[in-house]
Amino acid sequence: MAKTVVPGEARQRRRRTKQGQVLSHELIVETALRMLGEHGAEGLTARRLGLGLGADASAVYRYFNGMDDLVLAIADELMSRAMEHWRPGGDWRADLRDLGLRIHAAYLAHPQAAVLTANRVSGRPHEVAADEAILATLRTAGFTDRAAVRIYHVFIDQSLAFAALDAASIAMPVPAQRVDEEVWQATYARLPQVTHPHIAASAELLVERMNLSAYPDALELLLVAADAELGAAGVG
Repeated sequence: MAKTVVPGEARQRRRRTKQGQVLSHELIVETALRMLGEHGAEGLTARRLGLGLGADASAVYRYFNGMDDLVLAIADELMSRAMEHWRPGGDWRADLRDLGLRIHAAYLAHPQAAVLTANRVSGRPHEVAADEAILATLRTAGFTDRAAVRIYHVFIDQSLAFAALDAASIAMPVPAQRVDEEVWQATYARLPQVTHPHIAASAELLVERMNLSAYPDALELLLVAADAELGAAGVG
């Protein structure tokens, strides 16, 4: 049987936690982000959260309908941080470029949380606000509704997919990261031209690029393609 979530002002704890803080939705989400950073997804438990908050583990369930509800709140918090300082400037390509990079950066700032939440649809206020902003930017630029939805779909999935991919690399233990980074220099750069002519010809550039995120270039390719589509439709 699902536990009752205490609404509104009744959620506020009358006494402070052992750390001297008043328990709140925001404090639990912030503490959960810290727990994820320190222990990974497997370490995000009600018991560990209770210890981190200086409160009984059951207190979490006064604010959330279970741990999955908390995960969705974390997803919305990451989107909130991405949107916090974004303001449209009127150039749709510049606006979407800026927003995409902000989403990517907000998730990479909390890589363990990104891996846990990038594939989730929370339906919560900040996620909805981001979706509205993206669609507004595209429709205002002159895209048809069908085109706007298709480009929005590619834009948001690409942003979150790269966030999850890059976050997974950051979340790996440092020795494993170094091993992966060294493969391009230790293996690919040493492949002989006679057996792998195209890799050999590109080896220096592969070493230079392949440990960097491809997201900025992928985002730019999407925007260029969308702009060409808009131009072909005689808009802009």
